[in-house]
Amino acid sequence: MRKALLSVAICLSINATAASAATLIHAGKLINVEDGKVLTEQTIIIDGEKISSIAKGFRQPTADDTLIDLSQHTVMPGLMDMHTHFYTQFSPTVYSEGQRLNEADFALRGAVFAEKTLMAGFTTVRELGDSYHISVALRKAIDQGYVNGPRIYAAGKSIATTGGHADPTNGVAYAQMGDPGPKEGVINGPEEARKAVRQRYKEGADLIKLTGTGGVLSVAKSGTNPQFTDAELAAVVQTAKDYEMKVAVHAHGKEGMERAIKAGVDSIEHGTFMDNATFALMRKQGTYYVPTISAGKWAAEKAAISGFFPELVRPKAASIGKLIQQTFGNAYKAGVKIAFGTDAGVFPHGENWREFIYMTEAGMPAMAAIQSATIEGARLLGVEAELGSISSGKIADIIAVSGDPLQDITVMGDVRFVMKAGTVYKQ
Repeated sequence: MRKALLSVAICLSINATAASAATLIHAGKLINVEDGKVLTEQTIIIDGEKISSIAKGFRQPTADDTLIDLSQHTVMPGLMDMHTHFYTQFSPTVYSEGQRLNEADFALRGAVFAEKTLMAGFTTVRELGDSYHISVALRKAIDQGYVNGPRIYAAGKSIATTGGHADPTNGVAYAQMGDPGPKEGVINGPEEARKAVRQRYKEGADLIKLTGTGGVLSVAKSGTNPQFTDAELAAVVQTAKDYEMKVAVHAHGKEGMERAIKAGVDSIEHGTFMDNATFALMRKQGTYYVPTISAGKWAAEKAAISGFFPELVRPKAASIGKLIQQTFGNAYKAGVKIAFGTDAGVFPHGENWREFIYMTEAGMPAMAAIQSATIEGARLLGVEAELGSISSGKIADIIAVSGDPLQDITVMGDVRFVMKAGTVYKQ
């Protein structure tokens, strides 16, 4: 009996020691995105996947603790990009890739792009539109530890109307065009709209992406025309709510985006031709704006290269792309809620950080830009209780840069440390 009790006591002692072991991060500067303040000499205590507490000063580790010394760094929450596309990376050959590449080709590329994004400090993304269910499969692979990448909230195939921005048969020969329907993400009328949402749910999507207006890079004439009726939008939004899915809407033209805002969507992507009336409507509805300035600048730059885009696309890229930064500046001044998003995949993955430069150039303070990529992204996703800030009880998504981004925003391009859910991926 005494031996049994002694054995139990030893086991309890071992378990107690294991339970007391923690990971300690000594943060020279710590950005508190919830109140917009910078704290100095803080210790972040991590237990497993979560932050257990934050202490003033540099707490000394026990023999069982793991210490990560970031005392010469600025520490902040893992970044969030609310608009990415891992299944592709744009080039002059992208329009023919669907004829030359297989699903596995796109999936393997996506895994590489996902890891690049994580190494750049982005621990959470919204994947807003793909082909072949790549983003859902990639989300599963990352969650199960087969692939390194950010936490993914996947929209799956974007929903369009016939000939709309995300109609997968735009620009192909008549013989191959066919008549895609809700299963392929193309709808006409409220009933098909409901079916398309339910299909995305069936396929494992986390949210819905609509192409509410024409787009820049699709092989179609208009980049701005409205492409959904009020009834179609209402059907999408109501069905998405039934399935607890949020709705993100690609939109450049004013009429199409205002229809979507009135229908109750959660975010507007790009938003090129917003005006003061649109801003007021977004404030009233609580709609987020995800600007994607990076993609606009990249498209305008490439439009100057003859042959880079099809001739139907080139004038749209030249005229629309360069306007987004100014629209963003006006939206920020007007008090619209803003979440960081880049449209990575249009431009090279891993360069998402450049959006910070463009945002601050347009008048947003560096702290607000960082907040847009952390706590505001979490609020848009509806996960602010779990992610978006370095706070007790939240998941330990933490990054660090060597300089002070509040003084020099370009240091966001030199992330030295990345932790996602308590696991270190870059140090």
